[in-house]
Amino acid sequence: MAETRKIRVTLTGSLIGRLKQHRNNVNGLGLRKIGDSREILATPANMGMVRKAEFLLKVEELQ
Repeated sequence: MAETRKIRVTLTGSLIGRLKQHRNNVNGLGLRKIGDSREILATPANMGMVRKAEFLLKVEELQ
């Protein structure tokens, strides 16, 4: 089985007044409040959600 990378995403900006697509992507990553962090697998689907709302997120690669 191939190793998968993990990333930590942290919500740094408010979702108030954002497009519904951006809010849905952030919620899909499991982030609810400013400052929430989650460790997720760097799959193509997850990375697509991160790219859509990257201006609201801080992304760190884990090892």
